[in-house]
Amino acid sequence: MEFTKMQGIGNDYIYINCFQEKIKDPAALSIRLSDRHFGIGSDGIILIKPSRKADCEMDIYNADGSRAMMCGNGIRCVGKYVYDRGICKKNPLRVDTQSGVKTLYLHLENGSVQSVQVDMGIPVLVPSEIPVQLPGNRAVDVPYSVSGKEERITCVSMGNPHCVVFVKDVDSLNLEKIGPEFEHAPIFPERVNTEFIQVVNDAEVKMRVWERGSGETLACGTGACASTVACVLNHKTGRKVLLHLRGGDLTVNWDEKTGSVFMEGPAEFVFDGKIEI
Repeated sequence: MEFTKMQGIGNDYIYINCFQEKIKDPAALSIRLSDRHFGIGSDGIILIKPSRKADCEMDIYNADGSRAMMCGNGIRCVGKYVYDRGICKKNPLRVDTQSGVKTLYLHLENGSVQSVQVDMGIPVLVPSEIPVQLPGNRAVDVPYSVSGKEERITCVSMGNPHCVVFVKDVDSLNLEKIGPEFEHAPIFPERVNTEFIQVVNDAEVKMRVWERGSGETLACGTGACASTVACVLNHKTGRKVLLHLRGGDLTVNWDEKTGSVFMEGPAEFVFDGKIEI
């Protein structure tokens, strides 16, 4: 099987061109290939497929084999792959995902994609639709105890369920301990991605993320979008935020007129390869 390794600010996936390749068991393949010692090493695999709804479809599997609905960093890399490899030379591009069709605006240099802005759509705030088992129409700044410690959580879906927690010092957190406690908390029936946010000023934050099915990753695009929404709802920042993640920076703007969240960041090739499956 031929594959391409790509990354968006350190959020790395194995991309498989399913216009050419046929994959029988993507969940098992993701577990095998994502292993950083016995496989290729990645946060999961992304299948790029033909689509009747859009210019292409992306199908995402986490490192543990579970299926993801959406990946912000991954979709930027799909846009670069599809354009640079000549599958579809459109700008903007439309990509079908498990959470709907997304529009990608490609920023080109010398004919190749360097960065991508994605219209990630309108955030979901109704708890039952995220899903999170909390009452009311929104879950904003809600007290919730994790391992006996009360936290204040804000829950948002950007295609994936997210739980945002504001902290004073994000770098000192032991995410290996507290990340799984949030991921498997009983109020999240489909598990959850958790973002820990340290506010720098009204337009800038630092973020670390624990992703369901992958653990701590260097970046999470949907998490950056959910964090920006949470910052606005909690009156921490303005609507346009520069987020510093462990792998790099993303710019997110929650547009007041349309209600959509726009995310912008780089997309980069790492290498092409072949592997026996």
